[in-house]
Parts: sequence; C-alpha cells; structure tokens
Amino acid sequence: MSLADVLDPLQQPLVTILNTPVSWTEVLGFGSGALCVWLVARQHIANWPIGIANNVFFILLFLQAGLYADAGLQFVFIALAAYGWWTWTHGGGPGSELPVRRTDRTEWGRLLAAGAVGTLGLWALLAGATDSTVPFWDALTTALSLMATYGQCKKLIESWWLWIAADVVYIPLYAYKDLYLTSLLYVGFLVLCVVGLRNWRGDEARQLTGVPA
Repeated sequence: MSLADVLDPLQQPLVTILNTPVSWTEVLGFGSGALCVWLVARQHIANWPIGIANNVFFILLFLQAGLYADAGLQFVFIALAAYGWWTWTHGGGPGSELPVRRTDRTEWGRLLAAGAVGTLGLWALLAGATDSTVPFWDALTTALSLMATYGQCKKLIESWWLWIAADVVYIPLYAYKDLYLTSLLYVGFLVLCVVGLRNWRGDEARQLTGVPA
C-alpha cells in the first residue's frame, strides 16, 4: 500500500456545506484542533500530541488550498510541540510544573521583531515564488501563529492575545479560500482563546496568592 492509497480517502468529500465539499481531512482537523485548544486552556499535557495530529491533517488541507505558508507552518508547529511538551513537563524544575507568567519587556521586543521580520520575509517569498492569492495575509497569520505557539510553550499569558489576533484574520481568510468548516473552527478557537486567557489569568492569581488550583 502506497502513501497515496492512505491519503486519497482522507481528501475525498465527506459532506457539502454552502455548496462546497468538505473532506475528511478538514473534519478531522476541525475535531483535533478544537480538542487541542480546549486542553491548552486547561493546561493539560495531552494538548501536545493531539496538536501534532492536528498539524498533520492541516498540512494536507492547506496544500490542497494553496495556503503554502500555513502548510509549511505545520512542520514548525510539530517541532514546537515537541519542545513545548518537554518544557511543560521539565521547565518548572524537578517535581514542579511550569507556571504561567506574564511576558516581560525583553520577550515582547524579541517577539515583535521576529514577527515583523517573519511577516515581511514570508510575504516577499510567497508573492515572488508561489501562486498564493493571499501572500500578505498568509504570511501575517503564519508569523502571529509562531509567536503565539512560542508563548504557549513558555506558558506566557499574552500568547492568548496573539492567538486571538491570528484568529481574527484566519476566520475571513479561510472563508475566502472556501474552507468554511475550518473558518467555523477558528470561530470556536477564538471563543476558546478567550476562555484560555481567563483561565490562565486565574491560575496566575492563584499562584501569586498561594491558593491551590
């Protein structure tokens, strides 16, 4: 059995929404993505392996849609997931979990600089080397997602704001590319991000007061 024999059924239409076929890949990406964000909001370690599965589904989906930066981003997400998985289990020191915390000024400076450089560089690459119809928005969401994922690995509370900013762009972007189920998924992500932000702020307050979770 070849790889194509495995992948082809996942790319076949399962249902039709708004006259647009929705594949198994998009449905599985929807389910695994929603579960992953819910687990992150609860600081559950299982978010990392679920997230890796979600990345694999989205690689297939985005390549089909011509969102090349988003497809390439999933490979970076897989590497960051491995790093985040390790950090959440070892970053707090022996016998302790990594605590949630605020992003300091130095970290913000580095994140914003990396985000600006990444957006401009990817924009130029996508506009000049691919047939992407949305090079700037693809580049911007890629940069924001990488910034947010790095912050998530470090349990930085403000990573949720970066995810919220990315989701606000992703929702109309995916609808424009006829990925309606994925666009709907990101509406759900946006809601879960607000819940995650609230939960992590509550965890920070409990840490500061010494009240157990």
